[in-house]
Amino acid sequence: MNRYTLHEIFVVHQYSFDKWEAAPHNHNYFEIIFVESGSGYHTINGVQFHYKENDIFLLAPEDTHHIEIENHSGFTHFKFTELLFSSKVNLPDRKFWLQRIEQLLHQPNIIPGDVISHEEDRRIIWDIYNVVMEEFKNEKAYHREIISNAISTILSIIVRNISYKYDSNDRNITFNDSKIEHILGHIRQNVYDNNLTKINYMADKFNMSQSTISNYFKKATGESIHQYITKYKMKLVQHRLQSTEFTIAEIAYQLGYTDESHLTKTFKKHFFMSPKQYRKELQVAN
Repeated sequence: MNRYTLHEIFVVHQYSFDKWEAAPHNHNYFEIIFVESGSGYHTINGVQFHYKENDIFLLAPEDTHHIEIENHSGFTHFKFTELLFSSKVNLPDRKFWLQRIEQLLHQPNIIPGDVISHEEDRRIIWDIYNVVMEEFKNEKAYHREIISNAISTILSIIVRNISYKYDSNDRNITFNDSKIEHILGHIRQNVYDNNLTKINYMADKFNMSQSTISNYFKKATGESIHQYITKYKMKLVQHRLQSTEFTIAEIAYQLGYTDESHLTKTFKKHFFMSPKQYRKELQVAN
């Protein structure tokens, strides 16, 4: 087995098997699995998929998976360790890694099979994957920065494909126009930038008046745009309180709140406790 690391935040394992010996098990980390060769069956959370060369899978924390090998198979795992969420570690592009992983973890209705919908994107990802592996092996000048940028690009392309799968498979949207799916996708992809989720910006982007897009969104989803964005951000706040060491002030800044008190006030409305109380209860429970 080959093993490579980047500040211990990002760990790569490469291995090949004729037979998968491990029993079904959970992983503590977010992972991308690249199938380099072979074929067989990959079971994720009880759902079985036939895998083949060049397939790409995701494993979220606490997912259970197992592999049954038909033909000798080679795999590479990209593992994002808990240090990704530590404010004590400095890494180029780290905030973008975190944002993309959060987008994947909180994407509704993800189908746990091969995550790539467009074959051109698959080819691009595998090309970038080869760059990552070459940089790890050769360790030339600026290899860490190149690897970091490459991982950010891979995550972004996967987010794009998962978003496409969600838009194609969502059965909760009953409005007879797919524009709502594009609006939801825009919000999820740009939730970290308040300017890009303002009603006037989205109205202009989707060629609608502000009142029309507001009414349209409410009719299609049952929520106002503001309500949807706030609920989505609260999921991100929960995740960062659970999984990171960021202070409340840092989380407020990262998610576009004016200050800690603004975030605390909003959080209390949704969870009936402050972010500090929420984190404290998590620590007691663990």
